[in-house]
Amino acid sequence: MKQVVHDRPQRSPQRCAVGEAETVGIGELVAAGGGIVHRQVVLDAGIRPAALRAAIAAGEVRRVRRYWVATSAAPQALVQAAEVSARLACVSAAKHRGWWMPPATTLRPHLHVRAHAHRPRGDDAAVMHWDAPMVPSHPYTLVESVPDALAHIAGCLPYEDALVVWESAVRLERLPLPVLRRYRWRTPDARRVAADVTGLSDSGIETLFASRIRAFGVTVRQQVLLLGHRVDGLIGNRLVTQLDGYAFHSSAADRGRDLHHDRELTAHGYTVLRFTYAEVVHQWPRVETAILRAIAQGLHLSR
Repeated sequence: MKQVVHDRPQRSPQRCAVGEAETVGIGELVAAGGGIVHRQVVLDAGIRPAALRAAIAAGEVRRVRRYWVATSAAPQALVQAAEVSARLACVSAAKHRGWWMPPATTLRPHLHVRAHAHRPRGDDAAVMHWDAPMVPSHPYTLVESVPDALAHIAGCLPYEDALVVWESAVRLERLPLPVLRRYRWRTPDARRVAADVTGLSDSGIETLFASRIRAFGVTVRQQVLLLGHRVDGLIGNRLVTQLDGYAFHSSAADRGRDLHHDRELTAHGYTVLRFTYAEVVHQWPRVETAILRAIAQGLHLSR
């Protein structure tokens, strides 16, 4: 069974024929819904209330508050949201979706609750979002919509960190930029990030690098095709920047191809500067100095 994404309505599996419902594995049905589903989803699949109660009594699934049913493998964040009648929001929604998060981001739980609702009990550590959603949400969802998550991220994180997360979301969710920019963003922070996101970054550190260098008024073109391979950044016509990501554990053959491409670029008159994840994230002044010195020497210009 296909897993259901929790920011979309949980569609019931094909309804069972009469007499067949008792043989359906309730645990399997709930697992197919992401590990936790609304009770009504189970009933709409043809499971009788008595069969559901028996499955709960047998430990096949467990009840979360009154209306949710979960397996033992249900994501804890979703269970916590269901326990307080909330949805994952902001950075918690981003983490659930697998968007790249800056390493220094504090991952306190972020939850969205209905406007004017009381603060859920037992969640003093959570950051609560009370605003009306941009996108109407189905009552069976436990994760807020992509636009709502992006809007909250723009308001909660510093600009640079928010831009990193937005770039990751655009890439992973395949969001068309013209559509993204037509959303009615309610805050200046969200409108600023929406205007600046490019959809070109291949990684989070590429976004960090490009954003920081552009702050100097320097134009950085990303993912430019040179000599048959794409480079992470091109400043001017001749200064190439390459970035080795956090999980840079390439094979010897892959590493050899990268270095061969660097040498070919050098032979064709390009200057190639390669930086590691640690340098971009933790030792930025070193990177900044190298780039600005190269520009001061005119290494970005055609000879």
